[in-house]
Amino acid sequence: MLIVNNLKVIPTAKEHEMGRIPTAIVLDEDQKKTLEHWRRRSNAKAALYRRAGIILDCARGLKGEDVAERHQVSRQTVSKWRGRFARMGPEGLGDAPRPGQPRKHDNERVRAVVETTLHRKPKHQTHWSTRSLAKEMALPYHFIHRVWKAFGLKPHLARTFKLSSDPRFVEKVQDIAGLYMDPPEKALVLCVDEKSQIQALDRTRPALPMYFGLPETRTHDYKRHGTTNLFAALDVATGRVIGRIKRRHRSEEFVRFLREIDRNVPDDLDVHLIMDNYSAHKTEKVKNWFLRHPRYHCHFTPTSSSWINQVERFFAALTMHQLRRGAHRSVPALEHAIRSYLDHHNRDPKPFKWTKSADEIIASIDRIVKRTNLAGH
Repeated sequence: MLIVNNLKVIPTAKEHEMGRIPTAIVLDEDQKKTLEHWRRRSNAKAALYRRAGIILDCARGLKGEDVAERHQVSRQTVSKWRGRFARMGPEGLGDAPRPGQPRKHDNERVRAVVETTLHRKPKHQTHWSTRSLAKEMALPYHFIHRVWKAFGLKPHLARTFKLSSDPRFVEKVQDIAGLYMDPPEKALVLCVDEKSQIQALDRTRPALPMYFGLPETRTHDYKRHGTTNLFAALDVATGRVIGRIKRRHRSEEFVRFLREIDRNVPDDLDVHLIMDNYSAHKTEKVKNWFLRHPRYHCHFTPTSSSWINQVERFFAALTMHQLRRGAHRSVPALEHAIRSYLDHHNRDPKPFKWTKSADEIIASIDRIVKRTNLAGH
């Protein structure tokens, strides 16, 4: 018996006669736990996952050809990793350093690329490209690309944001977030809004269907056939949507929609409505309706903060799944498609899960304000 790296290497009679000494491996507890951990890890590399399995099967006494067949590798591969493990232990299952060209660019050049990308702009341009920065710094453009990829730098992309100027922003956020995260008892919380001016659009030519290797193809131009408006109230607790389509978008239509909500809500429940600051929500006619229905309580979102109204998420799903790629040759056809989507949604409604508290929202807004203030200096 040979002892290599505290591992028992036991030759079998048959292989000993052939002049080859196989490395039948006996694992200690730490090695076994390490290999089994690599097999359980969901993010383990495929190669390391396979090599750990090979060693565990060898330790169970399986023959080399059986291990090779089980892991879909050659017998030479089994022998290689069994020998590496016998000499080096679990560390031997990693990839050896690969030969290649020596590094051409040192850390100072990498740092220079990052700092230039972040703190300087090219002349007569708004942002760098790989080639413009490569020309400026006399470096290969593919090196610039690798540095940007490594540090997550994307000068060609820009995001937009809008901050609310509402003086009661904090108060309104606390009010609405509180309704989402701790709704009142014996009450219904509804997010109400209108998706206005939905256009009935049809392409000038029929779309070409998707095919192998080709996406659906449409003409870029289209024909307009009129517009309509969707009034919607999302039940925060269940995800169900009360929706009505109106051709016009005035306070009169909004009052009719409030009556529709009232017919669909049990009489013994208070109703909390989350709405934006659209003028049609605050006319005398609307105020008088709420005076006649004291169980309704209005909560207005901060200005420029439609993201806090959950019904906007439903509108986004409607646009993505039905409107954006739909072709409607008339307003009635568009309205039929919207009603069909509403019916489909309400057959199996699922509520949106609100996770951020008012304090977290206010803190994130505060961070943005501080960053923009610093950027302005």
